Amino acid sequence: MIVFPAIDLKSGQVVRLAEGDMARATVYGDDPAAQAMIFAEAGAQHLHVVDLDGSFAGKAENRSAVEAIVAAFPGHVQLGGGIRTRDAVEGWFDLGVARVVMGTAALKDPDFVKDMAREYAGGIVVAVDARDGMVAVEGWADVSDVAVVDLARRFEDAGVAALLFTDIGRDGMLKGCNIDATLDLARRVDIPVIASGGVKGLDDIHVLSLHAHEGIEGVVTGRALYDGRLDLAAALAMAGRA
Repeated sequence: MIVFPAIDLKSGQVVRLAEGDMARATVYGDDPAAQAMIFAEAGAQHLHVVDLDGSFAGKAENRSAVEAIVAAFPGHVQLGGGIRTRDAVEGWFDLGVARVVMGTAALKDPDFVKDMAREYAGGIVVAVDARDGMVAVEGWADVSDVAVVDLARRFEDAGVAALLFTDIGRDGMLKGCNIDATLDLARRVDIPVIASGGVKGLDDIHVLSLHAHEGIEGVVTGRALYDGRLDLAAALAMAGRA
């Protein structure tokens, strides 16, 4: 199972939000590339990076920070946030990003996302962000009338690399990952699922790793790492046994 340390970008800084609320941001540093190297030195081979400003703007707003991260980090960078056009997808892959995460586009223009998944085999991740079981888009500002499983099933057999499932109500809150909902999704679709939102410690990593064989590809963790509640090296070691 893959552990994805998270680097969320707001105005060029490393931050974490509470429940996706831009007004509730905690700043953890002003050098994203240095943070990426800290994670690399702990053994991380994957990063999950989000351009938070881009999520709301619908276009890249922290490009220089992402460029610095990709240049500094020796592993694979997975990037999301406002990626909604072919030019944006192509531009990030050309820069060296390993995977592109698409959420709003997946709901509003699924055929486009499917085209990208076929063109960039193994490179497209669909974000399935849930608020009370319904899909949220536009930086989580808008909640749709589409159920999480219904959106996910639209992308079966489309070549999507993974689904990134986030329980928004737990994101950045250290309440523990919504393992039941994550497993339910993984069991109901044929696409690997990455858990996200609320990881509070090693117990979450352990429980998720026990279900790796049921389609849990990985887990994204942020605030628990920054607050010192989760040791990345220990999390990587535990996930590596799955």
